[in-house]
Amino acid sequence: MTRVAILGCGYIGLELARQLQPAHDVVGVRRSQAGLEAIEATGATAVEADVTDSETLEAVPDSDWVVFAASSGGRAAEAAREVYVDGLRETIDHFCARSTVPDRIVYTSSTGVYGDHDGAWVDEGTPIEPTTEKTEVLAEAEAIATERPIDDTDGTVARFAGLYGPERYRLSRYVEGPVTEGYLNMIHQADAAGAVRFLLEADEARREVVNVVDDEPVSKWDFADWLASECGEPEPPKQTKEERLDDPELSEAGRRRIQTSKRVSNDKLRSLGYEFAYPTYREGYRDAIEQYRNA
Repeated sequence: MTRVAILGCGYIGLELARQLQPAHDVVGVRRSQAGLEAIEATGATAVEADVTDSETLEAVPDSDWVVFAASSGGRAAEAAREVYVDGLRETIDHFCARSTVPDRIVYTSSTGVYGDHDGAWVDEGTPIEPTTEKTEVLAEAEAIATERPIDDTDGTVARFAGLYGPERYRLSRYVEGPVTEGYLNMIHQADAAGAVRFLLEADEARREVVNVVDDEPVSKWDFADWLASECGEPEPPKQTKEERLDDPELSEAGRRRIQTSKRVSNDKLRSLGYEFAYPTYREGYRDAIEQYRNA
């Protein structure tokens, strides 16, 4: 039975653990005791370890596949570098130095590394242009994931769009507004995990990058109007980018995010054979809408 170690077994990692079992032996890794019970609830083995500390990684058993899904917890770029760059490098070096090395290492990144393309389509062949310190860190980590693994270990980058799903639907943000113009590129929790599972089980995309995003990037204004209509609410107020950028309390990172716009293609993931559980936001938000209308 293939053993899979999920380092940073949080929102996506827990769903991945559920999907991989019982076909695989799954080990979920968190750096604090608080998250271990959630891992155990999936049926996976829970291990406390820190990706930035090689000594604690000794507690993680030898694994055929390693998924690096650790999070910096939304902290600043320096903290992100410690996790995504230093932690990923430490993890790869640690596991590749063992007598039994993993066959695959998957690093979960973000489509934020593309930067601004003025609403144009981007794919895996589009040069990345990170615009914030954090996305610069993610881009650096992507290079480590695909270039650093040695011998028989191959790295893959799964580049996630905006994650949503249970506990992360954020209906009020769009139903109440105001909604700033731009595009949304999204992926449901089940498909974010499902795509990683697929890439591993189908043995696809070794030393490659794959965008993990659904079929239909959508204008934030169009999405908000659709969501409000489905929830039986009036259309929410709208903001242009210029109006939002005039807010003196807007952070520099928030300002740069608003100034970046693109539509991310999933043609590569589709061509590899992945079938989406939630091809668009229409299917993905159905449960949340039903709960809203019944509340």
